[in-house]
Amino acid sequence: MSEPHTPYDPAADGAQMAFDGRMSYGDYLALDKVLTAQSPLSEAHDELLFIVQHQTSELWMKLALHEMTAAKAAVASGNLPPAFKMLTRTARIFDQLNSSWDVLRTMTPSDYTTFREALGQSSGFQSYQYRAIEFLAGNKNAAMLRPHAHVPEVHDWLTKLQRETSLYDEAIALLARSGFKIDADHLSRNPAEPYQANESVHDAWIEVYKDPQAHWPLYELAEKLVDFEDYFRRWRFNHVTTVERVIGFKRGTGGTSGVTYLRRMLDVVLFPEIWALRADL
Repeated sequence: MSEPHTPYDPAADGAQMAFDGRMSYGDYLALDKVLTAQSPLSEAHDELLFIVQHQTSELWMKLALHEMTAAKAAVASGNLPPAFKMLTRTARIFDQLNSSWDVLRTMTPSDYTTFREALGQSSGFQSYQYRAIEFLAGNKNAAMLRPHAHVPEVHDWLTKLQRETSLYDEAIALLARSGFKIDADHLSRNPAEPYQANESVHDAWIEVYKDPQAHWPLYELAEKLVDFEDYFRRWRFNHVTTVERVIGFKRGTGGTSGVTYLRRMLDVVLFPEIWALRADL
């Protein structure tokens, strides 16, 4: 007859087991706040899925903003190696966000209708962190500030981002500082205005790509930007297909045209000259 099995005790290996007056895992992560932040407004089973998916997406976007802000500062100072790491991380964050749509797509149209009315006029269209990511990347549209006018501190922050240079503006300024001939009026453009592709910027990136060894840091920067936009576009595309699958062509809860609006966003290109040069190489 075998000896009775003694359950493993982590304390025997030195694990701390008592946390009276000491910081625990839950304390450090403020899990009491995080795990009680879900407040479904209906009895529908799938509303918790909907809330958790969107809350976790906002957390990932918070991290993306942290990385993009630091990457922009690094590019502005010409310190590219840290920027490369930050942009790589940002791209992987959007890869993670892409995976989250797979979970939400387990919700059927019938499931969604059980709690859709509880959402009122709230909509992902109103995500101020998503808007900040677009502004930081260079997609400036002052009209998108209006849904945030009711929260002055958010509106002021977004207005500041909309008026400041973007990550792409700083990449173009770096091209100029590196000796490439960029049109002076393009360098002095109002950064609050929507970005328009410029031939001198296109020509500069062409030169970088035709001789990567001579311009390796700029070449790698361009590829990091493309990598980020690639994952960002996939995220927008997965957003469209998920909405189409779950609500079809109904209007969005926030009043947008829903799928039609989201499809229009697929046409937005953040770094147009870098993407266009592929046809000229």
